[in-house]
Amino acid sequence: MDEWGVDVALTGSQKALSLPTGMGIVCASPKAIEASQSAKSLRVFFDWKDYLKFYKMGTYWPYTPSIQLLYGLKAALDLIFEEGLDNVIARHTRLGTATRLAVEAWGLKNCTQKEEWFSDTVTAVVVPPYIDSAEIVRRGWKRYNLSLGLGLNKVAGKVFRIGHLGHLNDLQLLGCLAGVEMVLKDVGYPVKLGSGVAAACAYLQNNIPMIPSRI
Repeated sequence: MDEWGVDVALTGSQKALSLPTGMGIVCASPKAIEASQSAKSLRVFFDWKDYLKFYKMGTYWPYTPSIQLLYGLKAALDLIFEEGLDNVIARHTRLGTATRLAVEAWGLKNCTQKEEWFSDTVTAVVVPPYIDSAEIVRRGWKRYNLSLGLGLNKVAGKVFRIGHLGHLNDLQLLGCLAGVEMVLKDVGYPVKLGSGVAAACAYLQNNIPMIPSRI
């Protein structure tokens, strides 16, 4: 937080932690906690006063916690620490790059056009006007057991999302990309089967490191 220059950082349990949704994780600096004491904004669920009071009492939780998610969080963090945070970040960068290369090989575009805005956790793929991206998501799920993300709000029906975050490895991503190619073919897009997978393979084959514990 010092490096980023922020006083409050928050995330969700589903954000690259391989957990279901349902748990918010908030970190607040002493400066932010002090400012909250005089803040006039209305808040209930995430009023830090309740949490701080219960921490001092030693009971930790002012409300009923999701025990299952807390156990899941511990297991997820164990996996991250075992792999090493730097390795986790590098893996996400590698998977994001491979996905973007596949999208390019398909002749499609990333919804995010500027490189500095590229995401290493999800890629939104723009489809041609004659294709409803929601049909890609539906068909992927119903025929190939492939879970893709819908386009939301202004890009609903215009993009579908490929997630490449959490406890996911390179070969799992390649399977996803192969599935996307079959779905694109199903909905009438003239994709060459294997083109995106080949582009991703060419990149990954040159960038996947040896597994440290097996060297």
